[in-house]
Amino acid sequence: MESSRTREMSSFIVMDVLERAQELERKGARIIHLEVGEPDFDTPDCVKEAACKALEDGFTHYTHSLGLYELREAICEYYQKHYQVSVDPDQVIVTSGSSPAIFLVFAALLEPGHEVIISDPHYACYPNFIKFVDGKLITIPVYEEDGFQYRPEVIRQKITPQTKAVFINSPSNPTGNLLSFDRMQQIAKLTKCEQCPYIVSDEIYHGLVYEGQAHSILEFSDHAFVLNGFSKQFAMTGLRLGYVMAPKAFIRPMQKLQQNFFISANAMVQQAGIAALKHGAEDVARMQQTYNRRRKYIIRRLKEMGLGITVEPTGAFYVFANAKHISSDSYKLAFDILEKAHVGVSPGIDFGKNGEGYLRFSYANSMENIEEGMDRLQTYLAKRA
Repeated sequence: MESSRTREMSSFIVMDVLERAQELERKGARIIHLEVGEPDFDTPDCVKEAACKALEDGFTHYTHSLGLYELREAICEYYQKHYQVSVDPDQVIVTSGSSPAIFLVFAALLEPGHEVIISDPHYACYPNFIKFVDGKLITIPVYEEDGFQYRPEVIRQKITPQTKAVFINSPSNPTGNLLSFDRMQQIAKLTKCEQCPYIVSDEIYHGLVYEGQAHSILEFSDHAFVLNGFSKQFAMTGLRLGYVMAPKAFIRPMQKLQQNFFISANAMVQQAGIAALKHGAEDVARMQQTYNRRRKYIIRRLKEMGLGITVEPTGAFYVFANAKHISSDSYKLAFDILEKAHVGVSPGIDFGKNGEGYLRFSYANSMENIEEGMDRLQTYLAKRA
């Protein structure tokens, strides 16, 4: 019999939608994929060239468990340049994507029963990381009319002696919204003492912001862990490269976890990461401009169809649209849209109870496909009405 840990783990519904879409595609259907959060762009040439050269040069062996020093140094230089924060390369652990980084943080930080505050809605996989190491979720509903932002006073009310972390994600998945400077500053003030909770900040969508500015939590507090990676910004999802920046006291504990469970990140891909940070800015700027055109288009079309978007998202590549007037069962609605309109969308319930009634649309697809997807959705809604 399977373990209770896996038995109690929820599925990632977005992947269930994708896998059903792939079944339909095998039967001949043409599906417009607006469900998955994966850049449709090719990986920048400078990254591919660096990866190929690294392979030819023999970078096929284990690296230091913390990662190549040159990559950790480049990560720190990137944060210094973009956020004016100083981080020592020895406070960085390079991982095989940001998901292992999340695991390292919570495995090193939590004892059974320790609490982690997260927003609702939130990225679908966050709860499973926390529960897997016997942590306890404390969810705080965030609302459309508030731009899905935390209210710091509510966080303050939820903090107990068992609270070890406040989890933030800006720009956010699934909402695409950013935490404002003021709210980040207020949240940081809740963590100023040694006994206060840490802030765990998922910054994976930094670099994909179209209005306003994304701020790193390190601008406000060093009592924090930063999660980031190369998948979204540099279109490197399949290369699996991420990192965590952490207080010095946690580096050795997380290093031991890395050594035992992962050994090290891919040597060749680490070389590619150095190239991304040093030479990929123009490619990122081009992708960002294209995403922004898609963002504006899909928001306009969804609003014209009557879907609710009170505060327009300005980051990542998602729109979290209110569809409560169509159905109170977002799971059933998403699969109905897939079966009848052949458009893949993500049900809001995948992202928490407070996400029920919403649909997440990803604009990480070509404008041509997005236009067709919106036309199909409009036809579907007209028939449903």
